[in-house]
Amino acid sequence: MVPLAVSSMFFHEYTSPEIFSFVSRAGLDGIEYWLETPHFWLRGLPTEEVLSCRKHHPELPAITVHAPILDLNPCSINPEVAEVSINYAVRSVAIAEQLGARVLTLHPGRRTAKRPPGTADFIRFGHYLSALREVAMHDSLKICMENMEPAVNSFLCTPERVRQLLDDEPWLFFTLDTSHAFVKSEEEPLRYIELCHDRLANVHISRKEGKTLHLPLDRNPLMEPVMSALKDAGYAGPLTLEIDDLNFPHPLTAEEKIAVLSRDRAFLQECMG
Repeated sequence: MVPLAVSSMFFHEYTSPEIFSFVSRAGLDGIEYWLETPHFWLRGLPTEEVLSCRKHHPELPAITVHAPILDLNPCSINPEVAEVSINYAVRSVAIAEQLGARVLTLHPGRRTAKRPPGTADFIRFGHYLSALREVAMHDSLKICMENMEPAVNSFLCTPERVRQLLDDEPWLFFTLDTSHAFVKSEEEPLRYIELCHDRLANVHISRKEGKTLHLPLDRNPLMEPVMSALKDAGYAGPLTLEIDDLNFPHPLTAEEKIAVLSRDRAFLQECMG
């Protein structure tokens, strides 16, 4: 059965033990643990605490990790920003392995200026990939690059570009973000699945409405073809609900967040059948 998970950032204001408890109560199978989850990030990345949470919640076996992205850009024109960003990406590989994760998701970075990436920018991107390639030595961890929403300065926002990257880097895997893909069209997630399903290792699943991304699924019919395409492609990796709690009309309590996840979990289970 496809494991159903949620980003830890949906419960960003809580401690790690609380986050694990809430996800368990929502009936999910796992967590994508963002290293920038405040209780973890601001206290020196105490991996032993997350490992303790895993031990106390064997009902949540599907743990993946998301590398830091806030204030970071591995392709920055500022060499010091780029260096710090790449170092965190490489460090994330080691942390993901310590936490027993099978999947690590990274962002590709972007051109600093809002202009199409040029030769110098792709050289920086290549340096980023080289640093990751050196540590991508263990079959137990799949290092995944995520598609970004379409933007003039994006490196990775079309199915064709992702496919080319995967062909060029056989050690690399892919995280599909459906909300980012929906920015282009309703069919775009299906195109990503068609072209890249053989290297798909994680799916960030959420809905888009107007210019607002990362909304709960809410039984939206647009999500059903995506689920069907994943099922037809034989996808067996995690479906990770990536929901931005700031998109709700009022701050949600923990109980309200659990209810949101429970509803989306039921919908996904029906879709995957």
